Amino acid sequence: MATVAGTAYGFLTDATLCIGCKACEVACKQWNQLPGDVPGDALSLTGFSYDNTVDLGATTWRHVAFVERPTPVGVAWLMLSDVCKHCVHAGCLDACPTGAIIRTEFGTVVIQDNICNGCGYCVPACPFGVPQLDRHDGGSHKCTLCYDRLRGGLTPACATACPTASIRFGPVDELRELGRERVATLQASGLKEASLYGDDDLGGTGGIGGLNAMFVLNGPPDAFNLPAKPRLPRRNILPAAAATLATAVGLGLAALASLRSRA
Repeated sequence: MATVAGTAYGFLTDATLCIGCKACEVACKQWNQLPGDVPGDALSLTGFSYDNTVDLGATTWRHVAFVERPTPVGVAWLMLSDVCKHCVHAGCLDACPTGAIIRTEFGTVVIQDNICNGCGYCVPACPFGVPQLDRHDGGSHKCTLCYDRLRGGLTPACATACPTASIRFGPVDELRELGRERVATLQASGLKEASLYGDDDLGGTGGIGGLNAMFVLNGPPDAFNLPAKPRLPRRNILPAAAATLATAVGLGLAALASLRSRA
C-alpha cells in the first residue's frame, strides 16, 4: 500500500482471527533487529503460559497474549496481538522533555533514539504501559509502526507476516469503519461480547481522543490487559491541584479561626 503524508495510518487487530502463531512477533523482531526476551536463548519459553515473551517492552513491540478463560464447558483460549496504540493524544509525547517523541507525517508516534536521554518520563505517562526503558542502552523504545517501511511505501512487517489477516494496516478512518462492521457481524452471529476497542467509548477515553491502533475484541478489555476507560495522567493534575488548594485554604481558615479564638 502506498502511503500518503498527511493521512493517519494505523492497525486494526482482530482477536477473533488470531491463531497465536506469533508470526507478527517474529517479523517485528527480525525487521527491527530486536533480541529475544529469554537471555541466551530466544526460543525458550518464559514460564508464563505458552509464551516466549511476557508483555510489550523495550525489545518486544508486538506481543501475542494467550489468555485462558473458564467457560461452562471447560476452558477457552483468547488470543490478541497487542501493540502500541499510537494515541491521537499521546501521553508519552506530552511528557517527553527533550522532543525525542514525535508525531510523524503518517499520524504515528515515534521515539527518536538519537535524542532520547532515557529520563523515563514517558513510561508512567502512557495509560497502556507501552514505552519501556531498555536495560542495555538506557533508552526508551516501542513500536514505530515500521516508520522506515512506511516511508518506503511498504506495509508494516507484522501486518505483512500475519497469515490470517488478523492484523490489518491502512488509513485509520477506513480501519475504524471496518472494525465497526466486523463487530456488528460478530454480534449478529451471537458473539455479544464483541466490541471495537479504540474509539471514544472504549479505549480512546480520558482525553486520549481515540487510538490509531484499534482492536476487535471477543471478550472484556481487562481479559487482554487493556483498561476499558484509560485516562491521560495529565488529566489528573487539575483535580489534584484543586484538592491541594482546597486543603490549603481549609488549613488557612482553621488557623485564622484559631488565632481569633485566642484574641
